[in-house]
Amino acid sequence: MRIAVLSDIHGNLVGLDACLADLQAQGGADAIVAAGDLCLDGPKPKKVLQRLEEIGAQCVRGNTDRYLSDENGAESFDGVEDSQIAWTRNDVGERWLAFLRELPFALRIGEDDNQLLVVHANPKSDDEHLWPDADDAILERTIGDERASAIAFGHLHLPYVRIWRGKMLVNVASAGLPKDGDPRACYAIFTERNGGWQVKHRRVGFDVKKVATQLADCGIPGNAELIATLRRHRYKRLKETIP
Repeated sequence: MRIAVLSDIHGNLVGLDACLADLQAQGGADAIVAAGDLCLDGPKPKKVLQRLEEIGAQCVRGNTDRYLSDENGAESFDGVEDSQIAWTRNDVGERWLAFLRELPFALRIGEDDNQLLVVHANPKSDDEHLWPDADDAILERTIGDERASAIAFGHLHLPYVRIWRGKMLVNVASAGLPKDGDPRACYAIFTERNGGWQVKHRRVGFDVKKVATQLADCGIPGNAELIATLRRHRYKRLKETIP
């Protein structure tokens, strides 16, 4: 069984389609899973959701999907973020907001003795990053009692694989907004083997200039900062360690 996991598309249809074309060139997959943060912060939020529906992707909820679908949420945003959420809600419409509202927190694939768990950020939370150097205390709190043998997640837009206490932890990174110093989109292909899962990250180039133009033209508030984030393709806090 082969499972393709994409995460953090963030309304970037160009990036998503590039990943899907690459997946097809790799022989496809038995299932495609989108691990949250599907449409906020990008120029084509509704079209991304439509594309995921077209290909029959299974989706889990990310923190930004929760922001969009829960108007009574407790999160506090500044004016620009509030206006971006309002713009995106208007673009996707009520049908897709209801879709986001009903997304599950997690998806489990395979038998209990060899299970792949897909979540957005970690098995306990949709908004706490798991950095590649997370210490045992953090991993014990977020993963310690998890039975799955492999855990796929995003939220942190940095691809990595780490083995911790026999479990394979895989950050599939971002299919729409890379932030690890590499401007290419990223996703992962999981292949079930006897006794475990094999994983391969795929890096896929996409037309960043086209997406920047879409951001400039679509009317989303705060587009200048969104364009800067897209073009920087790295976390500000890592600017000294990621060239």
